[in-house]
Amino acid sequence: MAAASYDLALTRLLKDEGGYTDHPSDPGGPTNFGITLADARRYWKSNATADDVRAMPQSVARTIYRERYWNALRCDELPAGVDYAVFDYGVNSGIGRAGKVLRRVLKLSDRSSVVSDDVIAAATKAVPLDLVIAICAERLAFLQSLKTFPVFGRGWTARVDGVRVAASAMAQNRQPAPGARTPSAASGKAVVPMSIPAGPASAGAVVAAGTATAVATSRLEVAAMVVAAAALTALAIFLIWRWRSRAHQEAAVMPPAERTSNGLG
Repeated sequence: MAAASYDLALTRLLKDEGGYTDHPSDPGGPTNFGITLADARRYWKSNATADDVRAMPQSVARTIYRERYWNALRCDELPAGVDYAVFDYGVNSGIGRAGKVLRRVLKLSDRSSVVSDDVIAAATKAVPLDLVIAICAERLAFLQSLKTFPVFGRGWTARVDGVRVAASAMAQNRQPAPGARTPSAASGKAVVPMSIPAGPASAGAVVAAGTATAVATSRLEVAAMVVAAAALTALAIFLIWRWRSRAHQEAAVMPPAERTSNGLG
């Protein structure tokens, strides 16, 4: 299958993730090579600190990616290109979401996120290029629904576009062009905010949250439009009143004949 894709996929991923970051809007917190403090504690040092994450050797990140992401998503058994698309999605948004999306685009139940034997079987029968395009489309739609998209959106969009292009080439047995470092904002973790109820949120829940925000925003915009319209109406009434007042004042000092010719008599 696509075991040989790993080195290429990991090289591109590490370039996108970059080095140490601790962006205040990133739910991942202190992160190095894309490995968050939570993952460092889970898979490396149980008492790891932000300083430990900063000093973490890249070899640790590579081991975590191989065992906890690539292997967990059974990428060695997925078609070339699909493996990279799923792997990068899992690192950026969690293997649970990546597994669910893979199942969904294969027309399997997404109540589970497990990449099971039936998932592998369905993936081997599908057109790899179609899967890559579908996975990346779902991924971008999910990213755009997140509250942190205004902060990290430019980098995330560039990253997904880069993954789609490279994975498409891999799916067609072509060598992808060397990956360029995407904007630094790409390193932010694209996960559902903690304010949403615990557990992996469904895409529907995320969209619903986004819709509620959009409705609230629309109401504010409508209110602002009403206020602006009222202000313009008041201004128009004032200007008409002022013009009529001046006209009558001028008419008061006009000779009778001139008032009649101006329609003010």
